[in-house]
Amino acid sequence: MTIRLGEQEGFAAMVLRLRAEGISNHDLLTAVEQTPRSAFVPPQFAEDAYSQRLLPLDCGSFIEGLDFAVRLLHCLNIKPGQRILEVGTGSGFMAAVMGRLASRVLTLERYKTLVSQSQKNLEKVGVRNVVVRHSDASAGLAGEGTFDRILVTTAFSSLPRMFSDHLVSGGTLILPIMVSDDECKMVRLTRTGSRYDREDLFDAPYLPIVPKLASIL
Repeated sequence: MTIRLGEQEGFAAMVLRLRAEGISNHDLLTAVEQTPRSAFVPPQFAEDAYSQRLLPLDCGSFIEGLDFAVRLLHCLNIKPGQRILEVGTGSGFMAAVMGRLASRVLTLERYKTLVSQSQKNLEKVGVRNVVVRHSDASAGLAGEGTFDRILVTTAFSSLPRMFSDHLVSGGTLILPIMVSDDECKMVRLTRTGSRYDREDLFDAPYLPIVPKLASIL
């Protein structure tokens, strides 16, 4: 089986699974279809690129299972022309999909190795409106202005103001919160003026944030 045929079959199977959950956003699914997952996973895991498995990356990181990644992006509800912030680049896959939906994506990663790899991955699939920056955002986001959507993929023990303050009114922030020592849940915040409405979404596989840049990797 060729990689391309495997991608087509994997994508079709994912669409069927998510439609059963009520996820059928045409623009989102088109952006996913146009972003080959095989470009973002280590070569030895190419056959599992469209699976629901977590797949390992360098630096102890991982790429989310495809269904989980698309479910997150569905909840984010990105619109054309929006400005997006992602904290935790990983392979760059979600940044690439968001780049096909939005005007501009800024994605932050604490591991220099993953910054370099994700930049190469984005170039391979032809996404040009994503900026990958070596940063962990723990010192804030001075000078970056506001964002329409923010996606965080490293877990916090409570809602961090350093991100919510960068949302426009009407903007959405999705991030994982540790609700116990071994349980993590995705949370969606929607800002209306100075008010934030919280909605708990679903369990997540993310680990607690490690502040500051990695000193070696």
